[in-house]
Amino acid sequence: MKVWRSTIVAALLFTFGMQAQAGIVVGGTRLIYDGGKKESSIGVSNPDKIPYLIQSWVDLQEGDTSKTPFIITPPLFRLDGGQDNILRVVRAGGNLPTDRESLYWMNIKSIPSAEKKENSLQIAIKTRMKLIYRPQGLPGSLDEAAKGLQWQRSGNFLQVTNPSPYYVTFFKVKVNGTLLKNTTMVAPKSSARFELPAGNSGGALSWEIINDYGGTSKPFTGNI
Repeated sequence: MKVWRSTIVAALLFTFGMQAQAGIVVGGTRLIYDGGKKESSIGVSNPDKIPYLIQSWVDLQEGDTSKTPFIITPPLFRLDGGQDNILRVVRAGGNLPTDRESLYWMNIKSIPSAEKKENSLQIAIKTRMKLIYRPQGLPGSLDEAAKGLQWQRSGNFLQVTNPSPYYVTFFKVKVNGTLLKNTTMVAPKSSARFELPAGNSGGALSWEIINDYGGTSKPFTGNI
């Protein structure tokens, strides 16, 4: 009896795991829009057997009330099982800075098709990723920007200043080998602050960033 119950539990867990892995696959974790080109694109694929309805749009940063200067085509379409498609992001106006990057958010919502049944639940999954507009001819590179970050302690916080024109997104930041929490990113020509662990008075510093392809950089080192 125990063996039978164990077999049922294992089968249920396996089924749940397969479902959790199902859904639309987006071909990246961020999209860098090259200002020297007319558009940028990212792929989406459906490894499932069922079709999905795909809806996509671009959001501004929180607190920004201006109109988004980007549109996505196609904004709404059906993606059948085993099929792929390309989302194209096109600039549609806007006076964007030419001396630094601009940050927006790209949203991709996938809604699975399902037969209408009583007491059934249909779940839509939304992927939200960074859309970074990079003007043509920016000096330096993202790696050089990461290397040139300026760090200092400010009370119980670690302050980082970014003199470069690039957005720098952190993968991890460590002080004396201790991993800091909630280290997000620092905008171009701006500063950000991250809370230091209690009792950490500074010392050896290391940081890694997320590159244009969603991978992690080599560690950079310094002291505070």
